[in-house]
Amino acid sequence: GGPRPLPGQEVSVKVLGALEDGGLVERDPRLIFVPGHGDVVQALELGVPTMQPGEVSFFLAAFPYAYGRPGSREPDVPPEAPLLFEVTLLEVRDGPDPQPLPPAVRLRLGSQRRERGNFHFARADFAAALRSYRLSLHALDGPTTAPPGPEEEEELQEQRVKCLNNCAAAELKLGRAEEALAACEAALRISPDNGRALLRRGQLLAEQGRDAEAAFVLRRALELDPANKVIHTELSRLAKRQSLPSNT
Repeated sequence: GGPRPLPGQEVSVKVLGALEDGGLVERDPRLIFVPGHGDVVQALELGVPTMQPGEVSFFLAAFPYAYGRPGSREPDVPPEAPLLFEVTLLEVRDGPDPQPLPPAVRLRLGSQRRERGNFHFARADFAAALRSYRLSLHALDGPTTAPPGPEEEEELQEQRVKCLNNCAAAELKLGRAEEALAACEAALRISPDNGRALLRRGQLLAEQGRDAEAAFVLRRALELDPANKVIHTELSRLAKRQSLPSNT
């Protein structure tokens, strides 16, 4: 009884997940997530919002709605394996994000969502990956119950840079070069010497024909990582292009 979960609300569920041969691969007496945030497999994302508190449901999930074509190491799910989930909806409540949380909780939540984004990225679901990375940034930037200490602040900044670099990679996979460039520049505002962001920014500037800017950025990346073959290749490509006679 009771209303079904609304968008943005947090749910608590009891979950059992089994393979076709009956082997149990998941057992969580109280899994907490917000449907739509990409923190769980798609079968639960789609199925739990149809339930009412106290209801027990069974979801038979084909592999695209479970752990995808590659399967998973943890939990141990074979490639292309369908799963049967037994789900009990325990509780529905408003989501926790707007509330101040301790810095350590913000860090843990941000890390979990970034790892979930990596899960989606590895399965070529780049839109879901981007959504998880943005949710990770939202968690990292949320209000805290107390100012973070120096080590916590440093770790928050490191996680933000990782998320922004991952956002740039996902945006590129979705064919959005301008958004990818903006994510790189946001990462560099936090960490001006981040080699990954410098390299990707240089590549994107070169693709836009902004060769002088691209060369400047790539040379800075090379100073930080002189042995990087990709940077050498990009600079060589730029030099060759600039040496060609221009068409009239």
